Amino acid sequence: MPRESLWESINAAGPPRGQLHGVRQVVPLAELAHRTSLGGRLEELRGRSVVLLAKDQLTAALALIELDGVARRMVLCPPDLPPEHLPAVVRDAEADACIVDEPAAAAAALPTPFEVRSGLTPHGSSRRRSRATEWVLLTSGTTGVPKLVLHTLESLTSALPPNARPAADTVVWSTFYDIRRYGGLQVFLRGVHAGSLVLSDPAEPVSDFLGRAASAGVTHISGTPSHWRRALMSGAAATIAPPYVRLSGEIADQPILDSLRVAYPAAIVAHAFASTEAGVAFEVRDGRAGFPAALVGAPGAVELRVADETLQIRSPGTALRYLGEGAEPLRAADGFVDTGDRLEEQGGRYYFMGRRGGVINVGGLKVHPEEVEAVINAHPWVRMSLVRARRNAITGAIVTAEVVIAAAGAGPGAPPAAEVLTRELTDRCRRALAPHKVPAMIRIVPTLEVSASGKLVRPVA
Repeated sequence: MPRESLWESINAAGPPRGQLHGVRQVVPLAELAHRTSLGGRLEELRGRSVVLLAKDQLTAALALIELDGVARRMVLCPPDLPPEHLPAVVRDAEADACIVDEPAAAAAALPTPFEVRSGLTPHGSSRRRSRATEWVLLTSGTTGVPKLVLHTLESLTSALPPNARPAADTVVWSTFYDIRRYGGLQVFLRGVHAGSLVLSDPAEPVSDFLGRAASAGVTHISGTPSHWRRALMSGAAATIAPPYVRLSGEIADQPILDSLRVAYPAAIVAHAFASTEAGVAFEVRDGRAGFPAALVGAPGAVELRVADETLQIRSPGTALRYLGEGAEPLRAADGFVDTGDRLEEQGGRYYFMGRRGGVINVGGLKVHPEEVEAVINAHPWVRMSLVRARRNAITGAIVTAEVVIAAAGAGPGAPPAAEVLTRELTDRCRRALAPHKVPAMIRIVPTLEVSASGKLVRPVA
């Protein structure tokens, strides 16, 4: 039998006093002691492998709390999962039930549907755990069927502080992430243990979301660098004044760290590295991109090493394995997970250069798009950029860049004309980068596509 379920864990210091803030309603966590979102059908789900297909984050959050310790396995499906991938997810997860908040979502190919609602109804029985529930997350790859990554509540909470609940209920977490992805799930677990949580919605304007977070008194908020760039571009970033701001999921370059320092001068601006498979590796709070080289090889619960210029992690937060017939090993024989993220050491510090599969090959010379983006993003009128390859008959590929600039009024004076800005950006790149890394073409665009996981959509390598 498990030591604790999620519900028991958040009740360990007495009834929780926090709340879950959805777009349309607020649910006090303590109400789950005698109320349910599953219409009295929780016992029917005991021992089952359940696919969570609720679209709304609040209803999904309530289901997670209720099902842990009851279901054999929970599969957390983000709302943007393509329908054609569902049969493979159901098969590999050996699912025999699904949770929906829209009856139409219960397609014929899916197992027995159970409806979940954000509105709670009374239930007469006390909560009883009977097993250690397996938590299954999906990878956020750009193509193909996502991999199913098997975690436990213990592995997912390994990065939480030992006493996650503060003496006073003053901690309010929030996140741009969806809680069914690893980064958002980490914030969800912190929020329900430490106080309250404000949930976002993909259809909600950034200004409305930040307005709700401000009304709830947000103290801790997390997102990808792309999330934060969009928040800064929206003009609504000043709506909140959190003492703690966190970035993860993408490379946190110096320009975005500096921009957040200006926007939130009194806040701790931290960036963390984590992955669905490897768990949380570290957090950096010194305001600088990269991380101290001393972390590599240092003793501790989380161990880091660099092999073939790639970060590898061994941690209590590492997932157990991939699910599915013929699934590849998740970790090496010695327990380390290869993240695929390339590093470069400079002056006693490691800097992330990009994904192993994202390198642009220019005449046999490597270009990491994120390195070029960091130079471009440092221009005071640039909000975000995307560097990609363009085919070339001579070199195989050349480097190009698309750039989003800040709106008028976001800086001193008026933004420069497009031709002036592209010339300035080219000159910057020539001064900072090797010739083969300098973009052959820079184009000003109104926006860049960001995926549902909050990351820039990059071309498939």
